[in-house]
Amino acid sequence: MNAVLPARARLTGLSFLVAGVLFLLYPLVRPYGDETALSGAATMASPAWVAAHLFGMVGFVLLALGALGLYLVLDRPLALRAAVVTWIGAGLTLPYYGAEDFGLHVIGARAVRDGDVTLLALVDEFRFGPVAITMFAAGLVLLGAGAVLAAVAAGRSGVLPRWSGALMAVGMVLFIPQFFGSPAVRIAHGLLLAIGGVWLAVALWRASRS
Repeated sequence: MNAVLPARARLTGLSFLVAGVLFLLYPLVRPYGDETALSGAATMASPAWVAAHLFGMVGFVLLALGALGLYLVLDRPLALRAAVVTWIGAGLTLPYYGAEDFGLHVIGARAVRDGDVTLLALVDEFRFGPVAITMFAAGLVLLGAGAVLAAVAAGRSGVLPRWSGALMAVGMVLFIPQFFGSPAVRIAHGLLLAIGGVWLAVALWRASRS
């Protein structure tokens, strides 16, 4: 590494570390409930709903910044492709998360205030709208692909340990399947991403001292 790269490596590691922690806080803080009943509407109306999804959104932003930082540290074409794919994936994913966070929060609050459970029909109308769900799914697939490319770039670099990006890549690939799991499964998935972020951060910090 030249004189500039250690600082880049440390900042990149910090991005992955904080992203991993936020991906764990997202399912930990998120309230769960029957979203076809007023009890579920209360979960969406709660401040914890807003905070949890905000954690997830900031996590995606930091993941994208980490992918860019990884390219600046490694200076490999594959790392550049990983960064581009990750940025596109984050761009497609974040609008859905924003609507899930703030839009469903408003629907839930109105349903609780009016005692009108029929308003919750709007939740699925939003979530499964053809354009919305296609963008969301495509974004998460690209985020998974970007994480895999980043892990391969890190493993081939000779700068970072061979498997340093593996757990983060596995966690991002599993982002869609974990939505169909129980709260415990979703929290375990967040923990996987947190460990992956810490592992990659430590690898980058150690490399910055080499």
